[in-house]
Amino acid sequence: MPRRFLQRYMPNPETLKRQRSLRFMSRMISDAGLWVLTRRTVANAFSMGLFCAMLPVPCQMAVAAFGAWILRCNLPLSVGLVWITNPLTMPLVFYGNYRIGAWLMDTPAREAPTRISTRWIAERTADILPALALGSVATAIALALLANLLVRLAWRWHVSRSWKQRAKKRRLRRRALNE
Repeated sequence: MPRRFLQRYMPNPETLKRQRSLRFMSRMISDAGLWVLTRRTVANAFSMGLFCAMLPVPCQMAVAAFGAWILRCNLPLSVGLVWITNPLTMPLVFYGNYRIGAWLMDTPAREAPTRISTRWIAERTADILPALALGSVATAIALALLANLLVRLAWRWHVSRSWKQRAKKRRLRRRALNE
C-alpha cells in the first residue's frame, strides 16, 4: 500500500479538531499514534473498519473509532471503512449476513419481502435477530481476518517491488557511469 496514496485522501487532524461535533473526541483526534500509516496500523484499521461495518449496530463509526484507539491503528481509515455499509448497501449486506446466519444455524431463511416496512421488521425481529447476529459476527470476523491478511500481503508486495525497482535503477546508473 503506497503511503502517499493513502495520505492524499486522509483528513487533516487539525481541521477535525476544530469541528464542534467532534470536540468530545479531540483527545483521540490529537493522538498522533492514531494517524500513522504503517503496514500494521493500516492492516488493523482495515480489520477494525470492516468488522464494525458488518455489525448491525447503531453508531458503527463510534465503535470503529473506539476499536482503533484500543488497537492503536489508523483512526481515519478505520472510521471511513465503516461506510461500506451505507444506507444504499446496508439492506443487501445485512440480508446476506442473515442468510449466512440462517445457513450456519441450519434453519430455513425467510425470503425478503418485495417491500420492506418498519411493521414487517417489527413483526419479524424475533425470528430474524439470532440468524442476523450470528451471520453478522461470522461475516465480520472472516472479512476482518481476510482484509488484514490481504493488506499485509499487498503492502509487502509493494515494498519488495519498490526495492527491486530501486536496485534496477542503481544497476543501470552504475553501468552508465562505467561506460
